[in-house]
Amino acid sequence: MSDLTILALSGSLRKDSLNTRLLSSVARIAPPELTFDVFGELAEIPLFNEDAEHPSPPAVADLRRRIRAADGVLIATPEYNAAMPGVLKNALDWLSRPAAEGPALTRKPVAIIGASQGPLGTIRAQLNLRQVLHKMNATVVGQPEFVLPHAHQALGEGELPAGSPSLPILTGVLQGLVELIEHDRAVASVLAAR
Repeated sequence: MSDLTILALSGSLRKDSLNTRLLSSVARIAPPELTFDVFGELAEIPLFNEDAEHPSPPAVADLRRRIRAADGVLIATPEYNAAMPGVLKNALDWLSRPAAEGPALTRKPVAIIGASQGPLGTIRAQLNLRQVLHKMNATVVGQPEFVLPHAHQALGEGELPAGSPSLPILTGVLQGLVELIEHDRAVASVLAAR
């Protein structure tokens, strides 16, 4: 595996977000070839407004630039009212728009994870997020799926502990993202050679 950059995005604005802590756990278990660019400015993205598209607001332009520079994207979503949070959907609405370079997530490898205090984890939010990413023509890791129910207990005061039974699944999601990136690179190489 060559060195890869992953844009990591938490769909929560909370200072002590369970999903932001989950992203920290991923960075801890990742192989050294992976670099994580954590986008922490979700709160700075204004509500989507077509009248404000050109030029893009600075936080939107920054997110687009960082996604384009990344090899893949990892999204950690909470679940609010059986769906992804509005702030995450708002960011995706901005990213779906045809800026000068086109929509930012088109054919971009993406993996989804999520943590919640509830017993179902983020199953419904992830389904909702998958629908939106599918419509945006992103390439999403199908299996394994990672949901962390009762995350306030599983994460304790920090990240997932070293012996957590959730870590192999989380590692599998990360490996799935790397494989998707490498597959896309191989296909692009073949097409470029024609």
